[in-house]
Amino acid sequence: MKHFLFVLFGLGMVALLTERVEGQDGPPTTPEIVNAAAAAQTPTSDGPFQPTWDSIKQNYTVPQWFIDAKFGITMHWGLYSVPAYHNEWYEKYMYGVFADWHAQNFGPQDKFGYKDFIPMFTGEKFNADDWATLCKNAGAMYVMPTCEHHDGFSMWDSDINRWNAAKMGPKQDIIGELAAAVRKQGMKFGVCNHSIEHYTFINPKAGVKPTLKTDLDDPATQDFYWTDHTDATLQKFLEDWVAKNIELIDKYQVDILWFDNGVNRREYDPLKLKVAAYYYNQAKKWGKDVTIDTKSTAYLAGSVLDFEKPGRGPKDFILPGAWDVEDTLGSTWGYTKTEKFRGAQAVVSELCEIVSKGGNLLLNLSPTGDGTITEAQQSALLGVGEWLKTNGEAIYGTHAWTQYADGDIRFTVKGDTLYAIGPKWPTGGSVTIPALGTSKVPDKVTAVGLLGGPDNLTFSQDEQGLKVELPGTQPGKFAYALKISGIKTNPPGPPVPAVMPGKEAPAITD
Repeated sequence: MKHFLFVLFGLGMVALLTERVEGQDGPPTTPEIVNAAAAAQTPTSDGPFQPTWDSIKQNYTVPQWFIDAKFGITMHWGLYSVPAYHNEWYEKYMYGVFADWHAQNFGPQDKFGYKDFIPMFTGEKFNADDWATLCKNAGAMYVMPTCEHHDGFSMWDSDINRWNAAKMGPKQDIIGELAAAVRKQGMKFGVCNHSIEHYTFINPKAGVKPTLKTDLDDPATQDFYWTDHTDATLQKFLEDWVAKNIELIDKYQVDILWFDNGVNRREYDPLKLKVAAYYYNQAKKWGKDVTIDTKSTAYLAGSVLDFEKPGRGPKDFILPGAWDVEDTLGSTWGYTKTEKFRGAQAVVSELCEIVSKGGNLLLNLSPTGDGTITEAQQSALLGVGEWLKTNGEAIYGTHAWTQYADGDIRFTVKGDTLYAIGPKWPTGGSVTIPALGTSKVPDKVTAVGLLGGPDNLTFSQDEQGLKVELPGTQPGKFAYALKISGIKTNPPGPPVPAVMPGKEAPAITD
């Protein structure tokens, strides 16, 4: 089974992992520009990690806390939360296909550009301690807000990018306040960085009338919009990308540094390696276990693998290694006035599905422009937290069994215990699990308990399966979890690289 999974991963996953996401590439560049940017006078850090894939591979280990955590929370909150229209890509659309809508609602683009949302982004209801408490009560083990989205507005007190939340808008170091509040609650803290997409994010030529006037050509805001594209400005942009990451690493000692698809290009390897070597050497000095988290084959070593939405993750098999799926609680990543939100039951079901296949769930919240996390989001999170209080034993610190599912049942393992998680309380008073029949497993079940319920349930095991008699009422809501003893379990497998040896992906090009 193990050999089959590795073959499947090595041969079948590369195409999936190198899937290109339209509109989320970093800027096209050349080796000369990248090498010059990598050679810029940003700090380096002494230690075992050198800026090569071989060195990163030899020295990196996935943090055990990440493997055990299983559930984290991110959030998209920024200037785009103020217009709250369509999605978090508002900056791109307001100079393009939504140009007329923007002009009708806020004014013409030469009078009211994207920068003019900054004074409106006051965040008067933002409270870092309240956000952190909510995440803790949801059962999250780590929190990693978006520190800069494609729009180029930094949510931390940056000395590199003057367009930041500490100096403008709310005039608060949002990332710094959240880092302190999250860690006070005993959770790990990371950041999601989309900033490399910003250079080519605004494309006013697409879908805009040639006569449309905008503020994009104002020399005073070129360091915000970056629309004056020359080799020199691209090199400066890439230098700033490295410097901003080093600033985040040093100011906040982040436990996770997450990058979006924009860093996937092979051409950026010197920049990515410089950041990775610096980060991991600094973490050694801090005495902390940290990780980078990236999509596709952006990092050939030294990163856990991130999938955007479950559809891009493993569909019907267990995936070895350390990975996560990021998904939205709402219908968009950033808040919109028409956004719809899922409930706790849907999140619990998704969490169980992902964990049974060996991964973590990173759930996205979308606060409103003033910093409110809406009632619908709070209700869903607290429902997930209540479920985890009862059933977290079957989630935290577990790993995948030799099969992830049997019909509607999902399996996880911890030590000598096999957990069987059912999505819906059976109406007949019992549940049968065919995969645990004597014709499928050689082991005799010795005990079955119900998390949140009796420790010793009545059961029988024959060729047709394991039949368990359940109590009259379910403890809690949503899924239920059985704790099964006697089945020989598998040990947790070692994490494997995002790309198997000899299967390096080609560069992603236009």
